[in-house]
Amino acid sequence: MIALDSIDVLNPRERNDKLFDEIVVNIKRVGLKKPITVTPRADGSGGERYLLVCGEGRMKAFKALGEAHIPALVVNVSDEDAFIMSLAENIARRQCRPLELLSGIEQLRDKGYKPKEVAAKTGLTPTYVQGILTLLEHGEQRLIVAVERGEIPLNAAIAIVGAGDDDKAVQAALQEAYESGTLRGKNLLDARKVIDRRKTLGKSIAHGTPRKREQVTSTSLVRTYQKEVERQKLIVKKAEFTQHRLLFVVSALKQLLTDEHFATLLRAEGLDSLPKQLAERVWAGGHPA
Repeated sequence: MIALDSIDVLNPRERNDKLFDEIVVNIKRVGLKKPITVTPRADGSGGERYLLVCGEGRMKAFKALGEAHIPALVVNVSDEDAFIMSLAENIARRQCRPLELLSGIEQLRDKGYKPKEVAAKTGLTPTYVQGILTLLEHGEQRLIVAVERGEIPLNAAIAIVGAGDDDKAVQAALQEAYESGTLRGKNLLDARKVIDRRKTLGKSIAHGTPRKREQVTSTSLVRTYQKEVERQKLIVKKAEFTQHRLLFVVSALKQLLTDEHFATLLRAEGLDSLPKQLAERVWAGGHPA
C-alpha cells in the first residue's frame, strides 16, 4: 500500500472525462482489479517517494474516491525504462481486441466462478455474461464479434446458435428478431452478412488468415516517441508562425487606427469593435474615443 501523495507522475496523459468517470464508478463498485506500478525514488530530504510507471487513471480514480493509499507493485527501474514501460502499456491497451477480453469471461468460468460472480467482477449483467458463455461454449467467435460490434443483438445470436446448422431455423430466428423489433433496417442486413460469413467461413474467425500483430520492442517504442517529439516540434513552429502573424496584424491595426478618417469610416460602418484578445493588444492603453 503506497500513499497517494508520495507518487509523482512520469508520463501524464489527458483523459476522456466520460471514460474516466466509468473507471471511478467501476472501482467503487468492484474494487481495484490491477494494482498500479511504481518505482522508488529518494527525495532531497532523505525520504522515499515513488515515480508512477503504469496506472495513472487508476491512481486518479482512487484520489477522486477520497482514498489516501493505493495497492502498488514496486519495481526498481531507471527513468528511461519506466517511461518505456508506461508507453508500452498504453500501446498494448489500445491493441487489445474485444474477443480476447471476452475470453476472460470463459477463464473466470473455468476457475469456478458462476455467471453472477463473473458479472459482479466485470461490471456486466448476468444475462449478458450467460449469453456470452453460451456463445463461447459453442465456439461462436464470429457471432461474439458481431455482438460486440452491435451488428447482432445478443438474444438473436443465442437464437441463431439454438438453430444449429439448419438454414430454415436460422432464417426463422432472424424473422422472429425482426418481428420483435430487435433487428431492423441496417442491423438486419448486417446480421444476414454475418450469418453468410459464418456459413461459408465457419464459426471461428481463426479460419481466415490471421493478421500478424507488430511486435512491440524498445526500438519501436523509441521510434514512436521520436516521431511524437517531431510532431510536437512542428506544432511549436506553427504556433510561433501564428504568433508572428498576430503581431504583424496588431501592429498594422495600430497604425491604421491612428488615421482619423479610417477610424471614422469604421465607426460609420459599425466595424469599430474587435475580438477581445485582439482588442486587448491593439488598445492596450484603453479603447480610443
